Amino acid sequence: MTATVAPSAKLTRSASDLIAIENQWGAHNYHPLDLVIERGEGPWLYDVAGKRYLDCLSAYSAVNQGHCHPAILATLVEQAHRVTLTSRAFRNDALPLFCQELATLCGMEMVLPMNTGAEAVETAIKAARRWGYQVKKIPTDQAEIIVFDNNFHGRTTTIVGFSSEPSYREGFGPFTPGFKIVKYGDLRALKAAITPHTCAVLIEPIQCEAGILIPPAGYLKSVADLCIANHVLLIADEIQTGLGRTGKMFACEHEGVVPDMYILGKALSGGFYPVSAVVSSSEILGVFNAGSHGSTFGGNPLGCAVARTAIRVLRDEQLVHRSAELGAWFLKEVQALRHPDIVNVRGRGLMVGVELRGPARPYCEALKERGMLCKETHDHVIRLSPPLVTQRTDLAWAVEQLKAVFAA
Repeated sequence: MTATVAPSAKLTRSASDLIAIENQWGAHNYHPLDLVIERGEGPWLYDVAGKRYLDCLSAYSAVNQGHCHPAILATLVEQAHRVTLTSRAFRNDALPLFCQELATLCGMEMVLPMNTGAEAVETAIKAARRWGYQVKKIPTDQAEIIVFDNNFHGRTTTIVGFSSEPSYREGFGPFTPGFKIVKYGDLRALKAAITPHTCAVLIEPIQCEAGILIPPAGYLKSVADLCIANHVLLIADEIQTGLGRTGKMFACEHEGVVPDMYILGKALSGGFYPVSAVVSSSEILGVFNAGSHGSTFGGNPLGCAVARTAIRVLRDEQLVHRSAELGAWFLKEVQALRHPDIVNVRGRGLMVGVELRGPARPYCEALKERGMLCKETHDHVIRLSPPLVTQRTDLAWAVEQLKAVFAA
């Protein structure tokens, strides 16, 4: 009789062994820092050797609520004991409440749930085009969507097709037509690009992957006004900036803007499970009919239950307020750093970018050695986005690590 190993039993492997296995058997589509995480709690991560690190990336803002938040974990376990997946062929008791609560949170009327951020972006594109044909009466197959240079909305072939970053596009063409790229922050360029065939403008209120690029004050409001004047939908990709990251529930709120569509993901599930959504009016999402769009896992009961608790945690623990308060202090402290390599420090809420004259990777690696985890973006920017549950004392410690690394 063959002996069995209990599921909880663990074979200890060194970081170097695990890295070698991953390098051999996994596709090399990422360039991670060379450490291997074993567990996480709150703002802290622990590697397989037991070393503790302050997480200043938050899985690209997917764990705003911190790692393994106990309330979200309890919901995950409870729901997993009941039912996890029904597909949309049948109804489940978690989806209606998720849609109601998320629509209310956004001040909208309807929710279309998906799984990943990229899926939600694709969903918004389909909704905008169909709205353009059915409502705005754009001639068939001539709808245009305006996007911006340095954008990052995901990795599907359609999305990378309207990216201005060559490395995202190389070797993946031909690409989907129907998109115009204009300069981010340039209102005149946007105005000139709008035609009677324009159905939507797709924008990130802050361009995160591009290096925490914040447009000029008043720009987003002017974009919204331009869209209204031209009967064009404003689609806000708040996958990274939404749900408290910038010190408001949604980054659009900093300029009093309510878009026609929100695209949400990442922190919508607190990092436990892939959940994304497009949230909009019934006029816009009402363009879908049975069979026109779908997802086997989108709106599944496990994801919906987890997302409801993740939203409740943001409210109950006042994490949006914490992001605004701690973020203002943290940004001021980081901006006080002085070093010849530092070109600029910018941010909003608990999202800070340190722009350097040269590569940011060596600084990220040096910070890792000191127990602080962050990641370079666009090669020359250090992105700092700790979980919203991080304590001020932890942030003060992070500032000291930055000082030490730049001093060295």
